[in-house]
Amino acid sequence: MVLESRPEGGTLEIGFSAEDVARTRFAVSPLWEVVASVRVLRDTGPGAHRPWAERVRPALAAAKLDLTPLSCLIGPPPAGVPGFLVAPPTTPQPSLDVELAALRSMPHELIRTTTPAAREGVAALRADPERGLGRLADVIAAYWEVAMAPYWPRILTVVEGDILYRAKRLAEGGARRLFDDLDPRITWDSGTLQVMHRCVRGERRLDGRGLLLVPSVFAGPRIFSDVDSPDWQPTLRYPPRGTATLWEGRAQPLSDALAGVLGRSRALLLAELAAPASTTDLARRTGLSAGGVSQHLTAMRAAGLVSARRTGRVVLYARTSVGESLVAG
Repeated sequence: MVLESRPEGGTLEIGFSAEDVARTRFAVSPLWEVVASVRVLRDTGPGAHRPWAERVRPALAAAKLDLTPLSCLIGPPPAGVPGFLVAPPTTPQPSLDVELAALRSMPHELIRTTTPAAREGVAALRADPERGLGRLADVIAAYWEVAMAPYWPRILTVVEGDILYRAKRLAEGGARRLFDDLDPRITWDSGTLQVMHRCVRGERRLDGRGLLLVPSVFAGPRIFSDVDSPDWQPTLRYPPRGTATLWEGRAQPLSDALAGVLGRSRALLLAELAAPASTTDLARRTGLSAGGVSQHLTAMRAAGLVSARRTGRVVLYARTSVGESLVAG
């Protein structure tokens, strides 16, 4: 079970050996972000992800997706998430397809949970695991296309940026510096990682498996841990730096240098794609004709600078990680 950590409560102490430090690694998990984002959509109050939720809820309604096979496994906070649903990735940056393939082939004996809110859904899966896991994966894939794919380049830029930042801190000062500013609820002291935790307390040993660190924009402001499962590498999911400004709609200033390479119109469009947008919306905001916008977007898509995803009747364009790097640079 993936457990959620809170500021109050006891302290989870994770002991590291030299081998554990050597095996500690980072990874990105699209599947985890899907699951965490579903919890965010249930929160109707204000929050850092409110701009995203306000765009996605109508899109999901228009797509008429039945999320029951997924949502019945995800209880409201502070309930945990069944571990088999979000098994830690085995590679640094798996695609959603890779993670869904692992979910479809999940050993049936691992389909279990200690989370009361998920027991009924897990029981239904266990009744017909092959069919149930296939349906669950299909629902996740459909949700991804509507709610996540248009925004993934932006999300990936944030989590990759955090991983690079953490790697630099590790190189500069070892594990102490790596964990020093990971989160206010996390401290490192004499080979032990201390996590202020509501659900779990006491000492845990990693036993040479190391710790998997997964930055997650939709996890925040919480921390999620899974250090007790014998089936997967112990994992800590935490909010990365930059999450608070993830959905800011302001375009980047138009770079004269970038305009000199791409042309002013294409550089302008790339700058405006701080959030996914349609051809019509971009034409309105830039003053370019819809036909001209379409031609420029087609060229930039062929060059790998933007991606296109259909949401209902609308095609939304977004910067790819390459496009994000160009604008940021």
